Amino acid sequence: MIDSIILAPYYWTLRLRHLLYDKGVKKVHRSPVPAISIGNVTVGGTGKTPVTEMLIRRLKAHPSWSGRNIAVLSRGYGRKTKGFLEVNADGSAVQYGDEPLQIKRKFPDVTVSVDKDRVEGCNILSGCSEAGGTRMSGQDADLIILDDAFQYRRLKADVDIVLMDYGRPVYKDHLLPLGRLRDLPRRIRKADIVIVTKCPAYLDEWRQGMITENLGFNGDLFFTKTSYEPLAPVFAEGDQRYVHSQRLILFSGIANDTPMYRYLGDTYRIVRHLKFGDHHRFTASDIRKIEKAAEKYPTAVIVTTEKDSQRIADCRNIPASLKERMFKLPIRADFLSEEEAEKFISALDRHLCGR
Repeated sequence: MIDSIILAPYYWTLRLRHLLYDKGVKKVHRSPVPAISIGNVTVGGTGKTPVTEMLIRRLKAHPSWSGRNIAVLSRGYGRKTKGFLEVNADGSAVQYGDEPLQIKRKFPDVTVSVDKDRVEGCNILSGCSEAGGTRMSGQDADLIILDDAFQYRRLKADVDIVLMDYGRPVYKDHLLPLGRLRDLPRRIRKADIVIVTKCPAYLDEWRQGMITENLGFNGDLFFTKTSYEPLAPVFAEGDQRYVHSQRLILFSGIANDTPMYRYLGDTYRIVRHLKFGDHHRFTASDIRKIEKAAEKYPTAVIVTTEKDSQRIADCRNIPASLKERMFKLPIRADFLSEEEAEKFISALDRHLCGR
C-alpha cells in the first residue's frame, strides 16, 4: 500500500505523457532517413554503448549496409555545449559527452553527432534542415542510429531496439524511486526488437523461453554476451610493463561496475577501488586521490573504464607518473552465436523495408 502511494505520482506522470503522444495531442515526427533507436526502460547499466558499437560493426560488415553512410546521434549527456555538433575524435568529453566521443574514436569513419533536439539532429544529418548545423562531413546520412531515444517520443524511429540487463530483468524491478525503472515496464512491449544483454556465454533454450514468457513480448528477441578485451593505455605514455603487475587500483564512474570488478579480481589483487557517480566529471581533487593511492602502491597498475578514460583525459596536469600506469578495460558486446547475429540483421532489414 505504501509502495503504491510512493510510486503513484511518477506512474501517473508517465501514463499521461505517453497518452498525449499516443492520442496525437503531442506531435510525433519521423526522420527523413531510416532511423534505429537503441534504448531501455531503466536507469543506466544495460550496456547501450557496447550494443551501439556492436550494431555499427555488424552493419558495416553486412552487404546491405557496407559502404553506406551510417551516423550516430546522441543527446551528449554531460557535455557543457549546446545545440548540434559533429563529434571530432580530437575533441573532449566536455564538448560532446563521454559516450559519443568513445564511439567516434573507435569508428573514425562513422559520423557521430550530438543534439538535445533529436528531430532537428536527424534533419541536419540527412541534409533536410533549413537551420543547418556545425557539420564537418558533407555526406548526408543513409541511416541514423539514435542513442537512448526510446523515451524521446517526439521522434518515432523506424526500429525501436530496447535493452534489458539479464541480471536485472524489468519484470522483477520497480519504478523510481523504489526501483531502477524510469519508464513503465510494459512499454518494453512497444519495442520492435528486445535485446537481453550481459547474458552467460551459454544460455539454454529453456532459460531463453522463460525470459520470453516473463516479458510477455511477441516481437524479435535476441541475447548478447559481454566480453572484456586486453587492457589498453589511456595515454600515449602508457607503460605496458604495469599490465603484468599483481596489484591493481581501480577507479570507476559508471552505473554498474560490479562485473568489471569481478573480472579484474580474477587476475589482480584489487588494493583500492575509488568509486564515483555515473558520468562523473573528474576534478583536480579526484586526481590527487588517485595519485595518493598510486603512491601507496607504487607497482600497481591503475585501471578504469572506457567511458571514464574519455573524461579523465580532459583533466589537466595529470602527473606523468600516473599517465604511464593508467589503463582502460575495453568492453565488447556480441550475440551468443553467428546464427543469432544473422537473424538480427534479417529482422532489421524486415523492419526497415520500405524506407
